[in-house]
Amino acid sequence: MALLYEMVWRFLHALLYVQRALLAWFRVHVWRWKRAVMGLLLPLALGFHNAKKTGATGKRSGRRVRWGADGRTLEKLPLHVGLLIAEEEIHFTDVANLVVWCMAVGISYVSVYDNQGVFRRNNSRLMEEIVRQQQELLGTDGSKYSVEPAKNGADKQEHQVLSCQSVVKVLSPDDGRLSIVQAAQQLCRAIEQKEKTSKDINVTVLDSLLRESKNTPDPDLVLKFGPVESTLGFLPWHIRLTEIISMPSHVDVSYDDLFGALQRYATCEQRLGK
Repeated sequence: MALLYEMVWRFLHALLYVQRALLAWFRVHVWRWKRAVMGLLLPLALGFHNAKKTGATGKRSGRRVRWGADGRTLEKLPLHVGLLIAEEEIHFTDVANLVVWCMAVGISYVSVYDNQGVFRRNNSRLMEEIVRQQQELLGTDGSKYSVEPAKNGADKQEHQVLSCQSVVKVLSPDDGRLSIVQAAQQLCRAIEQKEKTSKDINVTVLDSLLRESKNTPDPDLVLKFGPVESTLGFLPWHIRLTEIISMPSHVDVSYDDLFGALQRYATCEQRLGK
């Protein structure tokens, strides 16, 4: 009986030894298998990630080339484009996209306007969104643009996006009818102080006064977004000869929508009162 117990104990001991040996073998080989799999998959994963990054960079580069080429294909390109948002709900990202696309095709001046002064009150937010979209849409080319304060007139300070090519200005009704009133008051004071006579007042003099407060050329093209059939006080003096194109909405607007409007402008005949 004692011999039987001893044989059973030895068998169990041997079985436990075999079990431990098998576990150790499996651990070693599983670790080696994991290393082999990681060695195989990691380069593939890194290659896919780099390809994804390269693809995104290539896509941005391709878009930049296309937009620049589109601008050069137009028979005439507006020097100054006004974006008039005549809608109650304003989407800053869509407006920023429009601004960046205008920059990309080679437009030198872009004015953004709404008659409620939303852009003027949220100037920093709009500029931050423009910079963000510059990086998103233009990639490294967006680094050419910087946001810095610039003076408009004697005392007013407003933010602009400046580069060697483009200037972006935020406008409100204060830059429209109020500017005309202020210029008229300035002329009246000049007459009162005997600096000018009533015969000196003409369209040329008024025009020069208004241009002193606007260091930008008159808009060649205004894109009006929304159902309202009105310019809502957008620079009434400066758009006497401006081409105005109405578009349904700025929400979800695409580059093709903008370029289609630029093509319409390029083919229109401006008679300039003739």
